[in-house]
Amino acid sequence: MGTFFDKYIAAVEHTDTIKYTGSVVAVKGLMIESSGPRCVIGEICRIEVPSEHSSVMAEVVGLEDNIVRLMVFGETKGIEVGSQVTASGSVLEVPVGEKLLGRVIDATGHPFDGGGEIATSTYYPALASPPNPLEKKPINKRIVTGVRAIDGLLTVGKGQRIGIFAGSGVGKSTLLSIIARNTNADINVIGLIGERGREVLDFIDRDLGKEGLKRSVVVVATSDQPSIARLRAAYVCTAVAEYFRDQGKDVMLMMDSVTRFAHAQREIGLATGEPPAQRGYPPSVFDMIPKLLERTGTNAKGSITAFYTVLVDGDDMDEPITDKVRGTLDGHIVLSRALAQKQHYPAIDVSMSISRLFKRVSGPMTLKAMTQVKKWMADYQSQEEMILAGVYQKGSSPEVDEAIDKHEEIEAFLCQEETEHLTIDDTLDSLSALTGIAIPKEEYVESPANAHPTFDILAQ
Repeated sequence: MGTFFDKYIAAVEHTDTIKYTGSVVAVKGLMIESSGPRCVIGEICRIEVPSEHSSVMAEVVGLEDNIVRLMVFGETKGIEVGSQVTASGSVLEVPVGEKLLGRVIDATGHPFDGGGEIATSTYYPALASPPNPLEKKPINKRIVTGVRAIDGLLTVGKGQRIGIFAGSGVGKSTLLSIIARNTNADINVIGLIGERGREVLDFIDRDLGKEGLKRSVVVVATSDQPSIARLRAAYVCTAVAEYFRDQGKDVMLMMDSVTRFAHAQREIGLATGEPPAQRGYPPSVFDMIPKLLERTGTNAKGSITAFYTVLVDGDDMDEPITDKVRGTLDGHIVLSRALAQKQHYPAIDVSMSISRLFKRVSGPMTLKAMTQVKKWMADYQSQEEMILAGVYQKGSSPEVDEAIDKHEEIEAFLCQEETEHLTIDDTLDSLSALTGIAIPKEEYVESPANAHPTFDILAQ
């Protein structure tokens, strides 16, 4: 009986009996300015739309004297000077719970899939602080992604944060879908930030599929939605992941993409009068990125393993957003357009990629096999132009000769069909067969007892 009324009791307890109101004095593009109400930065307000007999949700993004600057989560159509603005007294919160599984929600936590209201009495704030670094559990367990190139050569730990860096059309979304379907994490939380509407449907129906969706929560803010919606969707999917982590779960968070999150904040920052800094990005962008990314990882109860895609503008790996994200995360996976053009999928450039924690979660024989494959690849790449031109003479270098002999096998190991389901046993068996190094079965477990937990500096 009490459970049925929980959400109503919670609503009453959090209701402020004083209503603070103001009125719109200007509409300037994306920005709404109002005189009043009394409110704080980040607070949610309601703006009345008289012509529609309805209201739209807005967030306070700036304060100056008695002027409140707001960004709406919907259309500004119908808002006029004099429209009433009512403060809610609370910041954006998202409904959380087991009933979110299999659902698609928007940037405000409301259903996006037409599946009806999400009945829950528990809410998490979209904006939250990262866990205390001294209370985090150490990362010492491997997580399986189902991607042979990652599990075999760029092993990821539970609670690690990885960036996927690529230009447009190189296969970021497809790589995420393989991970979502094949990972051994308990729950997937997927944020589609600034995606095209067509890509959202494709990802959910074709890439993720019914089986993948059953244990997933998808948060969507399409490219046509206001910048505040695209910005807050990133925080909402992080809050959902935090809830499941607090339940002791191992969560896989996938966000596509951090670049469009940064673009949304750039639009908001410039609209509120911030000066542009690097390549037109205001300083607030570079302050918000680490605050968002540091919320994932482990805490005292569970873990969030996070994969963040970064759309590399003009394939420039040193552009500001790429550089900031790469410096914040625990590793990066680079997708190569040259490999994609050769129909090499997934187009992971292993030589340009690194997992900073792979030594922590891999046994010594696995590490030996990884090192051998990477050495063959490096030896081949050092003479690739001469080999392809037919200039290289066999016998000039035993190491290069061996790398040439192994090249096709390595390419076959790194390539994988989108629908191929691979367990860690499959990957390590293939790695052992490729290198001729026997990997003992005790290293197939998620936390090999003889891994190297203290060699972080060597992995960087």
